[in-house]
Amino acid sequence: MIGNDWDEILKEEFEKEYFVNLIEKIKEEYKNKTVFPKQTEIFSAFRNTPYQNVKVVILGQDPYHGVNEAEGLSFSVKVGIRKPPSLQNIFKELHDDLGCSIPNHGSLVPWTKEGVLLLNTVLTVEKDKAASHKGYGWEIFTDEVIKKLNEKSTPIVFILWGSFARSKKMFITNPLHHIVESAHPSPFSAYHGFFGSRPFSKTNQFLISRGIEPIHWEIPDVKSE
Repeated sequence: MIGNDWDEILKEEFEKEYFVNLIEKIKEEYKNKTVFPKQTEIFSAFRNTPYQNVKVVILGQDPYHGVNEAEGLSFSVKVGIRKPPSLQNIFKELHDDLGCSIPNHGSLVPWTKEGVLLLNTVLTVEKDKAASHKGYGWEIFTDEVIKKLNEKSTPIVFILWGSFARSKKMFITNPLHHIVESAHPSPFSAYHGFFGSRPFSKTNQFLISRGIEPIHWEIPDVKSE
């Protein structure tokens, strides 16, 4: 299904009836409607960041629903696509927090290579219909993913932005792990606790305190062809 250690970690989940039914339903959706991200990118978060490499989890809700935006990673958009407002605010906070330059694109793929799992709780969406695949069964699956991450014997920082992400705290019970939480970076809430929350430096401080290599948060510009 994925092609790395996640396959073994999630083996039982993939065989459960709800998941088999979910995948069938999603295949039908792709056949009959316009659905994002591309089918081959549904599990990109897992492919890009193997279980053993996960140091940080940034939890999102569901994929962007505009054409060519979603790439299977929470908050990330493909190179060449305008940065959505939440992502612009994430980069602004990153700049204010760590002095990182703001990249000329919105793809967060470099973070995934650093051990950041960019996990949405729902992995697919119909074009122009936010949260349209909510309740299909993805939440059951991603709740199990969070539980599996909670079982990990090396420390993880869970970055939870907004009330929806924070509602998943109940699955994070292992005292090894650390939660960094604040308001959501969307324009509706960024000025009510997201700006100034310094999630990136807090994450690195925790990792360093546990003897773990910190995340290199700076994302390089993409050179135009």
